[in-house]
Amino acid sequence: MSSTSKPVAQTWFGPITAVQRRAMFALLPVAVAFGLVVGLAFLPMASGFGGLAKVGSETVLELPDELVLPPAPESSTLYASDGTTVIATFGDQYRVQLEYDQIPETTIEALVATEDSNFFEHNGVDPEGVMRALVTNIADGSTSEGASTITMQYVRQVLSYTATTPAEVAAASEVTIDRKVKEMGYALALEEEMSKEDILTNYLNTVYFGNGAYGIGAAAQVYFGKVPADLTVDESAMLVGLIQSPSTYDPINGSSEAAKVRRDHVLNRMVAVGYLTSAEGREAKSEDLNLNPQRANNTSGGAIDSDYGFFVDYFEKWWEQQADFGQTEAERTARLFRGGYEIVSTLDVALQDAAQEAVEKQLATGSEFALGSVVVEPGTGAIQAMAVNRNYSNDVSGNGPNTSGDGKGSYPNTTNPLLSGNSAVHGYQAGSSFKMFTMLAALEAGMPLDTTIYSPYQYTSKYVVGDGSASCGNYWCPKNASASAVGDYNMWTGFGSSVNTYFVQLAERVGVEHSIDVAQRLGIQFRNPDDLNFASKTPETYGPFVLGVTQTTPLDMAAAYAALPADGVYCKPNPAVSAVTGTGGQIAFESECNQAISVEVARAAVDAARCPTGYGASKSSCSGTAPQVGAAVDGPVAGKTGTTDSNSTNWFVGFTPNAAVAAFVADPDGPQNYVGKSNLGKPANASADILAAQWELNGEGDFTPPTELVH
Repeated sequence: MSSTSKPVAQTWFGPITAVQRRAMFALLPVAVAFGLVVGLAFLPMASGFGGLAKVGSETVLELPDELVLPPAPESSTLYASDGTTVIATFGDQYRVQLEYDQIPETTIEALVATEDSNFFEHNGVDPEGVMRALVTNIADGSTSEGASTITMQYVRQVLSYTATTPAEVAAASEVTIDRKVKEMGYALALEEEMSKEDILTNYLNTVYFGNGAYGIGAAAQVYFGKVPADLTVDESAMLVGLIQSPSTYDPINGSSEAAKVRRDHVLNRMVAVGYLTSAEGREAKSEDLNLNPQRANNTSGGAIDSDYGFFVDYFEKWWEQQADFGQTEAERTARLFRGGYEIVSTLDVALQDAAQEAVEKQLATGSEFALGSVVVEPGTGAIQAMAVNRNYSNDVSGNGPNTSGDGKGSYPNTTNPLLSGNSAVHGYQAGSSFKMFTMLAALEAGMPLDTTIYSPYQYTSKYVVGDGSASCGNYWCPKNASASAVGDYNMWTGFGSSVNTYFVQLAERVGVEHSIDVAQRLGIQFRNPDDLNFASKTPETYGPFVLGVTQTTPLDMAAAYAALPADGVYCKPNPAVSAVTGTGGQIAFESECNQAISVEVARAAVDAARCPTGYGASKSSCSGTAPQVGAAVDGPVAGKTGTTDSNSTNWFVGFTPNAAVAAFVADPDGPQNYVGKSNLGKPANASADILAAQWELNGEGDFTPPTELVH
C-alpha cells in the first residue's frame, strides 16, 4: 500500500520544517516591520522618507539634535565660593575626543569589517543584513539577530548616553520590534544629515571599550599607553573586538586568552573583506597582546578625589535631595555626573584651610580621636568650612585598630560623614552646649535673663530615670562640674559657668518639651532611634535632654547657633550658591530660611552667650569656661562649651556676627570611650583659631544688645 506525504515548503534557503513554519507565523509582525524598513532602505536616499514616519509611530523621523551633535556626557565641576578654585569634579566616564584624521585607518577597517562590512554602501540600514537577520530569527523562533549597522549602533548608544535613569537606559537597548524599527528610522534620517566619516568619528568617540574608557582615544591609552595614531594592526583589532562585550573580552581583569581569540576573529574578518592579505593576517595574529595597562583618568571620584572630601560628600548628598534635578536620587546623580554643570559652592577656601590648620594643630590626623569643625554663615546657611583630622578615603588598609572591637578603625582614612551625619552616623552627645535650647525656651516663656535660681552642687529633679550613676531614688539628680559651683545664678552667670543644676531647674519651670521644640525649630535632628523615641513620645519627661545626652552633629549645631546672630532666623545648611547648566542656563540656589525664634529672644540669648567666651555681656557681669576664645578673636564673639558626664565628648559651639562654628572631639569607633583630659578644651582652642581667622578674613558687624527680657 502506497502512501503519500504532504509537500514540504521550499524557500531559496532550503526546506521549512514544522517548527520553522510555526516560528514564521509567530514572527510575522517582525517580518512586516523589517520589510517596510528594508523597502525604504532600497529607495534612493533623497526619497521615500514621507512614508517612514508611518512605520511604527509618527515620530520616527523627528530626529533628536543629539544624534547629529552627540552630547558626550560631560563632567560637572564644583568650585569654591570664589568661583575659580576647583574643589571637585563629578563624572563617570573617561574619554578623549578625536577628529577623523586622528583615528588610524586600521581601526576604522577593523570596525567596518567586524561590525558592518557594507557600511560604505548602505544608507543607514543594510538590506542584506536585515534579510539575513530575518531568516535567522525565523529559524530560531526569536528576535536574537538584530541586523544593526554601525549607524544604528551609534543611534542606540547616543540614546543610552542621554538617558538619565536606569529605566531609560534599558529602554534605549531593549530588544523589541518598535525599538528596532525606530532605530532604523533614525539611522536612515541620520545618514541624510551626516557623512559616513562623521558617523564613524562620533561612534568611535563614544562607544565603550571597558575599564572606564569611552572612545578609541581613551581605550588606546588605557590598554596600551598610546595615542591612537601609534596603534598597530593587531592592537586596533583587539580594541575593536572589545566593543561587542567589554567585560567578556577584558584582557586586563578578565581572560587574556578570550581577548586574543576575539582579536583574531576581527583580524580574520579584515582578511575576509580584503583589508588585509592572508599573510598580513597571520603575522598580526602571531603577536602577543602586548598590553601596557594605564589607569583611566576618570573624574568619577567626586569626594574621593578632592582635598575637601567631607564637604564634597555632603554636597553630593544634598544634590541628590534636590527635586528640580529629577524624580529620583539616581536621576539626580546622573544629571550631576553627566550634565556638565559649573557649580559655585559655599566653601570659603581660605577659611577652610585655616580651619584644617586649627584642627591639626590641636589633634593631628592619625589620632584615634576625631577633632572636627563646621562653619556656617548666619542668615544664609552657607557652609563655609568642614574640617576634620581625617582623610576622606575608602582605603582603610593602613588604618589603626578599631577601638571598640576587631577590624580596622576609622583613622586616618574614612568616608563616614563625621561632620554631617546620616542614618548610620548619628553624631555625638553635645553636652552643655544643649543648654542654649532651654535658655531660649525660658526666654520665649517670658523669663528674663536675670531669672535667679539657687543652684546646689547636686539637684534631685522630677524626672524619673531609673537606676544609674545620676539617679537618686530613681529620679535624675545631676551634679555640677565643680563642687564650688553652688549659689544663686541667673542666665548670664549660669550659662557662663555652665551650671547644670541651674538649667535643670529652669527646664522644670518651662517644660523640657519646650526645650526640645526650640531645638527642632533650629534644625536639630534626632538620628538615634532612642533619642527620637524620647523626644517624640515622652518629651515632657526627657529631662537629660537639657544637658545634651542627645546625639547630634557639628553641622546641626553650627546651623542652630547661627540663628542667634541672625536675629532668630534659622537657615537650613546649604553647600551651593549657583550653577550654570551644560546648555548655559543659570540656576540660583536660594537659602531656605525662617524666623525660628523672635528677634528679642535671639538678642537676649546672644547676650548670655557672650559670657562663656570672656567677651562679656552688655547687660551684666559674668565669666566663662572658654575665655581663650574671646582672647583670640579681635571682635565680638559668643558661644558655649559642652562636655558629657563621662568625658566621652567635648564641644565648643560659638559665633561672631557673621560666622558660627561647631567643633567636637570624640572617638567615632566608640562614642562612649573616654577622650582623656588632655583632649578636653581642644574644640574650644580650635574654634578660637577658626573664628579669629574668620574675623580677620571678612569679619564685620556687632551684636545688638537686647532691650527686652533683661530684668
